Amino acid sequence: MEEVDIKVLFDIYKKMNLIRKFEQKAIQLYWEGINRGALHTYIGEEAVAVGVCSALRKGDYISSTHRGHGHCLAMNGDPNLMLAELLGKENGYCRGRGGSMHIADLDLGILGANGIVGGGIPMAVGAAMALDYQEKSNVVACFFGDGATSTGAFHEALNLASIWNLPILFICENNFYAISTCVTNAIAIQDLANRAKAYGMTSQIVDGNDAIQVYQETKKARDIAISGNGPVFLECKTYRTEGHWVADPQIYRDRKEVEEWRKKCPIEALKNKILQKDVSKKKLLESIEKEVEQIILQAEKFAKESPEPNPKDVQKFVLV
Repeated sequence: MEEVDIKVLFDIYKKMNLIRKFEQKAIQLYWEGINRGALHTYIGEEAVAVGVCSALRKGDYISSTHRGHGHCLAMNGDPNLMLAELLGKENGYCRGRGGSMHIADLDLGILGANGIVGGGIPMAVGAAMALDYQEKSNVVACFFGDGATSTGAFHEALNLASIWNLPILFICENNFYAISTCVTNAIAIQDLANRAKAYGMTSQIVDGNDAIQVYQETKKARDIAISGNGPVFLECKTYRTEGHWVADPQIYRDRKEVEEWRKKCPIEALKNKILQKDVSKKKLLESIEKEVEQIILQAEKFAKESPEPNPKDVQKFVLV
């Protein structure tokens, strides 16, 4: 498989660190009572979002999930605006009205996160249909979790995308738990990629904790999709090392299981791979980590100092 350029690896490493530090800051602010609303963090799954989005090109789109911070940051979303949104501030992405689960930035190709399980899948297919109609050489990367593959919308959308040969990448983030239900208790097959085969779709199982592999497989999938050979399904096997949401007591899974997955940290794995190639890059990686810390501190300052929405405008910018 084609070797990944070192500059791309540094960018991937930076974004994965940015996601991790952003989520840790969001958790801290939640427990300080500053962060408003529910919070579903992406810690442990960073390699999927960054690996996929790093392989996309200008004009491509993504659709996200309720666990969408990582997807937005991987698409160069602004951490200042994101953290301000989590704090319900007027300067946030949705003027503080949407919170954690509704961040969007169409200029960056982020069609939006979605609080409904599988809710983004039909919308992503619609966006792919628009790209096809406009004869653009772009794709939509549609993120969703293992639980979403059991919804009716998932099957209807995959069938439509397949029969219409649409340029879409279905990115299944199989983290093994749909809220508190283990995938082995809810789905009778071992590999969710087999569900795509039922629709005549190219599919691939990927180590979702290996950012390089995710990046390489996404590049291949994108080439297939824009060459008129139809959608591609990537099942990225990964793990969320935090709870379903920030206050989840996690009584449904063994702590030993969590600790075993923490040892497979995707960020440390990438760091080790880079250093195995060239140990002299250690200082550069450390400078990236310090740069990320400053970005998060700036985002926290921006969010805390941003104005509160005016209560008189509470019904503006809200569609119900």
